[in-house]
Amino acid sequence: MSIYLKADNVLEHMFNACAVDQINDFIPERRSFRLHGHSTSVRLERVFWTVLESMAAELKMTLPDLVVRIHDQCMIANDKNLASCLRVICIKYINVYN
Repeated sequence: MSIYLKADNVLEHMFNACAVDQINDFIPERRSFRLHGHSTSVRLERVFWTVLESMAAELKMTLPDLVVRIHDQCMIANDKNLASCLRVICIKYINVYN
């Protein structure tokens, strides 16, 4: 899921990265998890699930275990929106590791 940036026009390059062949990245997908015994579902665009799956693989964790860990840590700062926490963690991961 790498995007290679052209130094001369980053914004134009990002628009080009949103081409029809990448439309699946924009499609929201709902996944269900158990968080400390409670069922919940999270709806994120596919691109965020791809990042979370990469994170889980790198950390040698299952995706549900990663979501629980993010929930437990991020919800301290944002106690109402797990999807928001997951999106922010994805962006931070991309900024640090890519």
